[in-house]
Amino acid sequence: METQLKKSLHEELFHHNYTDPHKRGSGLSDFILGAQDGLVNVLGVVLGIAAATNDARVVLVAGLATTFAESISMGAVAFTTTLADADLYQSEREREYRHIIEAPVLETKEIRDIYESKGFRGELLDRIVNTITANKDVWVAVMMAEEHQLSPVDRSKAMKAAWVVGLSAIIGSLVPIAPFLFLPISTSMWISVLVTALVLFGIGFYKARVTVGRPMRSGTEMMLIGTISALAGYLVGVLLKVPPLP
Repeated sequence: METQLKKSLHEELFHHNYTDPHKRGSGLSDFILGAQDGLVNVLGVVLGIAAATNDARVVLVAGLATTFAESISMGAVAFTTTLADADLYQSEREREYRHIIEAPVLETKEIRDIYESKGFRGELLDRIVNTITANKDVWVAVMMAEEHQLSPVDRSKAMKAAWVVGLSAIIGSLVPIAPFLFLPISTSMWISVLVTALVLFGIGFYKARVTVGRPMRSGTEMMLIGTISALAGYLVGVLLKVPPLP
């Protein structure tokens, strides 16, 4: 019996840690945000410039300028957004501490309503409410999670988020630019669209595999949305085509 229990525990630990591990969502979302933004925005720029000028050198200059401006901007946005989320959480947390001191009856009723909506009744509900409201820290933590749907934000992760978003934006931006380094401009445009579409599909596919959703559907949606958005830049270039120099 003990041997069987150990075997079952070993199998469940293997499943928990390797077959179906918990995923770290923040790093993944930061990577996807930067890479997708870099891919789509720079593809739109290079297609528009290529269609307007038919000059590979101009395309490369515009693409690289957009790449580095975009990556710095995206990194800064990720940094300030993380700090803003942390400030929001702290502000609401402090407000809840004031509320349980100034209006404990109302706050207790809110706890009761929350757990009553989950199906708890009678003595069990009373015990849950009494246990939570007996500790102010627990009380506030429950209100933050259940009422406000907010989770703690680690301020120290703001710089990490900025680096992940910024670097992934650079990596994503270089994908649509690369063909223009080696191929004729007309060929480069088609290759750039094709490669970017495949990378977007891969990002969407991977996101669904490690989180939730259907990988094929997620990949196709990201590929179509990103490619169609980028083609807007091509249309602008066609409409505002620059005549060749004499």
